[in-house]
Amino acid sequence: QVQLVESGGGLVQAGGSLRLSCAASGRSFSIIPMGWFRQAPGKEREIVAVISASGERTGYADSVKGRFTISRNNVEKTGYLQMNSLNPEDTAVYYCAAARAGITTVQIMAGYVMDYWGKGTLVTVSL
Repeated sequence: QVQLVESGGGLVQAGGSLRLSCAASGRSFSIIPMGWFRQAPGKEREIVAVISASGERTGYADSVKGRFTISRNNVEKTGYLQMNSLNPEDTAVYYCAAARAGITTVQIMAGYVMDYWGKGTLVTVSL
């Protein structure tokens, strides 16, 4: 079992940056892929970025490519999402999620329903 807790959300002006963190508990963190998702008001939840268990492979939604960077530290059991050049369209609740071992980043980008979820952290980008 894996528990995930997000932090780092808040209010930021357009053009600014935020770094989200996802603290994981459980012994299996280092062998499972993880990702970040977001849900804006009135919209469906969407994938933002994904990273393999080793950190060697990543994937991004087109809307965040070149602005967001996903990373992880398996020793510290923490995942990160560095968000730069934020704009109001990035306003959403951001969720950290993880999948069971063996699921690939390709599968996750294709719509695999993640197995473990955090409760989310709110990011608000103002003009």
